[in-house]
Amino acid sequence: MKKIACIVKGYPRLSETFIAQEILALEQAGVDIIIYSLRHPTDTTVHPVHKKIRAKVHYLPEYLYQHPIRVGKALFKSLFNKHFYTVFPKFIKDLLRDLTPNRIRRFGQALVLFNEIEADREWLYVHFLHTPASVARYASYLTELPWSCSAHAKDIWTSKDWDSREKLAEMKWLVTCTRSNTEHLKALIPQQSKVTLLYHGLDLSRFPTPVSFSGIDGTDHNKPVRIVSVGRAVSKKGYDVLLNALAQLPKQLSWTFTHIGGGPLLDDLKAQASNLQLKDNIEWLGAQNFEQVIMHYQAADMFVLASRIDKNGDRDGLPNVLMEAMTQKLACIASNISGIPELITDRENGILIEPEDTEALSKNMAELIQSPELRQQLGETGYKTVTEKFSLEANIQTLIDRFR
Repeated sequence: MKKIACIVKGYPRLSETFIAQEILALEQAGVDIIIYSLRHPTDTTVHPVHKKIRAKVHYLPEYLYQHPIRVGKALFKSLFNKHFYTVFPKFIKDLLRDLTPNRIRRFGQALVLFNEIEADREWLYVHFLHTPASVARYASYLTELPWSCSAHAKDIWTSKDWDSREKLAEMKWLVTCTRSNTEHLKALIPQQSKVTLLYHGLDLSRFPTPVSFSGIDGTDHNKPVRIVSVGRAVSKKGYDVLLNALAQLPKQLSWTFTHIGGGPLLDDLKAQASNLQLKDNIEWLGAQNFEQVIMHYQAADMFVLASRIDKNGDRDGLPNVLMEAMTQKLACIASNISGIPELITDRENGILIEPEDTEALSKNMAELIQSPELRQQLGETGYKTVTEKFSLEANIQTLIDRFR
């Protein structure tokens, strides 16, 4: 098995369980991993899976000016590396096309990685095609180590094609988690075999047995139908659309909505909910750890995610939270964008709506609130889908084989 340096944007992160479960699965298969993170953690808690990971974690300087000695030592060592005079012109070419402090920071982090990487590493493996892959690309020249990438969503769709194309040309291979991602990236390069579809999958052993269905139908105000959603409060998640749809539900229906997740738009969403007179129906819980999220899945009757394609092209890939909800036999409503239709077939194992369609979202939520039988049917079929086709066990072997 390869001894790899795994480069990530931040570690550990509550919103990136898929990365943690992959690292743990690779470790359990015998891959020797050291994690190099571009940022320190900002979450105040971690998931249980993080506690099981044995890999050492090294933090690269998030802001170069705060670490002048580390950066200076790295630059000095790099000047005596023959490959510096190959990679530096490539960096300057990139900088002229992307004249940002971020581009300079990534080159500086690559120099530090080269200077501080443990000598026995054999491979660079990076999560996300945008900034972390820039660090890996530059560091690959200096270390003379091959590199590969796992690409996801925002990193693909907000990157410039020239940037993605040049990275793809130089890396050994790339895996990505949806067919739409795969098709987009393959179209950028002639060597299409470099790009492989690989679903994240879920480690189903981490999830408890689903609880029984409640059977409530929204007619008893003492027993409201419980709607839950998990996701960061950012534009691409469409929570403003979801709030407007909740406001359009028939007044006689009894329901509550629980949101789990942090994010920069949280205060705006709370203000919107107050303006829509939904304040008494909604619980805002902020970021939660895995056990707490599971508890709320099990207490809920349905799950909703109103994702959209953002103005800058950012979008969801195949959200893990949808698969997680399906492990608990929750009926799910979601937007038919990106990789979501690869998981959900409309009216078979969930409900798909057009993004931004407030009326359709509200109509379908009202139907599920009033129909426990339909919720049960969709929940049962969704559970079968996720356990048979989207388990970690069914998908991780492809990645393990790459590191043999």
